[in-house]
Amino acid sequence: MIRKRLINIISVALFVISIAGYLIWQNNAIQLSYFNYADSALPEPFHGFKVVQVSDLHNKDFGHQLINKVTDERPDIIVVTGDVIDRNRTDVPTAIKAMEKMVEIAPVYFVSGNHEVTSGEFEVLQSEMAKIGVVDLDNSHENLEINGSEIGLIGMEDPLLLLYDDIERVGSSERLLQSNIEKLVEESGADFTLLLSHRAELMEIYSETSVNMVLTGHAHGGQIRIPFVNGVYAPSQGFLPEYTSGLYQKNSTTMIVSRGLGNSIFPLRINNRPELVILTLEANQ
Repeated sequence: MIRKRLINIISVALFVISIAGYLIWQNNAIQLSYFNYADSALPEPFHGFKVVQVSDLHNKDFGHQLINKVTDERPDIIVVTGDVIDRNRTDVPTAIKAMEKMVEIAPVYFVSGNHEVTSGEFEVLQSEMAKIGVVDLDNSHENLEINGSEIGLIGMEDPLLLLYDDIERVGSSERLLQSNIEKLVEESGADFTLLLSHRAELMEIYSETSVNMVLTGHAHGGQIRIPFVNGVYAPSQGFLPEYTSGLYQKNSTTMIVSRGLGNSIFPLRINNRPELVILTLEANQ
């Protein structure tokens, strides 16, 4: 009887340890997701151009793991698509430390997420990013050039930054966002444009513009992923969200959604490891 009870206790303990180990691995072992995107509008000199996307870090410190993985990819640029800090436990120095190491690898471009806007520390973050050379691409653009050819890199600020007067002027926030994107595309003047934006749920807006590719996050992969169901819940989309991870296409616009790296209110990822997106552009001849 005692032996049977001891075996049961050991079995339960091993089960609990296994579950705990799995959850720790799920929340800390970064997964690399590779995407190749071919487009006839991409200039030939940009064939093989590599972009590493960092999204939704939420102040998480991965030690050397994150930087080592980014370094190994040898990217041409690194893009940070929002929520590098968390409004519930804002830690600007941790976020800056991570980006400070990234700028030693490749040029780093940033757009804001909802957590930056509502943290109360956004201006501090912007100031510190400027000091280390991170390019703040909120509502602006920068053309990247190789051998005389250019592509347009444009950034959309988080919609929480939209001004009420501007929304009223054009009729709705959706129309204002679309107008802002098209204005940046026009200012860029490039045949191929890559949009950085935090929010995956705005695909309907992106697809009504002339943008070729969009990199987004915000959905946290649906937090808990179930086979054949995918994500269970995502911010701004609710339960059973449409856009959680991977590649989506509508009209002439393709969107990649990063599952992100950190967590916010809900502390666990299940079947949903932290993710770095690796995008390689290809000239479709």
